Amino acid sequence: MKDFRDRVAVITGAGSGIGRALAHNLAGQGVRGLALVDVAEARLREVERELQGLVRLSIHVLDVSDRAAMQALPDAVLATFGRVDILVNNAGVAVAGDLEEQSLEDFEWLIGINLWGVVYGCRFFLPHLRRSDDAYIVNLSSMFGLIGIPGQSSYCASKFAVRGFSESIAAELADTSIKVMSVHPGGIATNIAKDGRFSERMPHAKIVRFFEKHAMPPERCAELMVRAMRQGRSRLLVTRESHVTDMAKRLFPRLPQRWVAKGSKLFLGKR
Repeated sequence: MKDFRDRVAVITGAGSGIGRALAHNLAGQGVRGLALVDVAEARLREVERELQGLVRLSIHVLDVSDRAAMQALPDAVLATFGRVDILVNNAGVAVAGDLEEQSLEDFEWLIGINLWGVVYGCRFFLPHLRRSDDAYIVNLSSMFGLIGIPGQSSYCASKFAVRGFSESIAAELADTSIKVMSVHPGGIATNIAKDGRFSERMPHAKIVRFFEKHAMPPERCAELMVRAMRQGRSRLLVTRESHVTDMAKRLFPRLPQRWVAKGSKLFLGKR
C-alpha cells in the first residue's frame, strides 16, 4: 500500500497504546477516515478529542469478543465512510500465571479478545475489503507468538493462534487485492501489563515498572507498522528481542526455550 490518502482504516484497541499511536500516524498520512474501536469509552473519547479536526472519525465502543457487536460493526463503518481499506486487529489483553494458577474464566476471557476478536474482525470485514483495489489486514500477534513463555500459556496460545490464522488467510487471499500482515512486537510501552489479570504469585508491579522503563514507545511501533504496510510486508518483527528470538528459534530450536525458562525464573524470583 504505497498511498494511504483517501483510505479508510478500522483500528480495534484504539483507546491507548499501539492502537492510539497508529490512529495518530495514519491521520498524518492523510487517510480519509478512521473507525476507532475500544471497550474503554473514556480512553476512546480522549483519542477522539486528540484527532478532532485532523481526520474524519467514527467512534465505536464495543467488546471485540462480542460476536453480535462485531458483526454489526462493518455496517456502522460503511454508513459513515462508504468503504473500508485497512483493518487493524490490535485489541488485546494479558493474563499472567502458571496454568494451574489461572482460572478458566480468565483464560476464556483472554482467548475471546485476543483470538476471537481477530477472527470476527477478519470474517465480518472481509467481504467489504474485497471491494477495495488495495486493502490490508494487520493482525497483532506478539513475540510470544514465536516462543512459549512460562506463566504466559494463555497469552502465548492466543498469539500463536493469531500467527497461524494470519498465515492461513494470507494464503487464501494471495490472488486478491488484500494483503495480510502478522505483527510480532516484543515489549511495547502500553497498558497491557497494567490492565492485565495476574495470579497472586506474579510480581505485577515489577512487570509494569519493567515495561514503563525498558519497552519501546508505541509511536515507534506504529511507524514501523506503517512502513511495513508501504512495503507490502506479510510479517513484521518489532523490537530487538523479537528479532533475536525469531533467529535463535530457527538456528537453535531448543536453546531459546532454556533461556526463557531460566530468565523467567530469575525475573520472577522463582526457584
